[in-house]
Amino acid sequence: MRINDAIPQRGSKKRGRRVGRGIAAGQGASCGFGMRGQKSRSGTGTKPGFEGGQMPLYRRVPKLKHFTVINPKLYTVINVKRLADLPAGTEVTLASLMDCGIVTANDGPLKILGDGELAVALTVKAAAFTGSARQKIEAAGGSCEVVTA
Repeated sequence: MRINDAIPQRGSKKRGRRVGRGIAAGQGASCGFGMRGQKSRSGTGTKPGFEGGQMPLYRRVPKLKHFTVINPKLYTVINVKRLADLPAGTEVTLASLMDCGIVTANDGPLKILGDGELAVALTVKAAAFTGSARQKIEAAGGSCEVVTA
């Protein structure tokens, strides 16, 4: 038999520490809590994450949902319903939309969104399309072409 084989029997429980019962007991007087200070007092100590009044780490770092995107993709967005007034067979690009006054500012490459209805066939050249926008343009007899910008 070795010392590492000496283990307590199954179901046995270790006796709790009796603190503050004199120096012979091993945990007398300050009971292992040191001399003074907040952590030596009775009752609960500080809550987890408390940093002595300094703003704790879990409040200093941004929350996962609200991290700012480092390199956001900015698009000039327009809905399909804004294209319904154009004549059939028109080639729609960001430059052509700015010329006819539908789009007033160039906020990046053109992205077509799917809100509204479209009844005229158009050739749309944009950097991105939503699924519903592509479906509505092609259902009206038009075509969608993805251009890199």
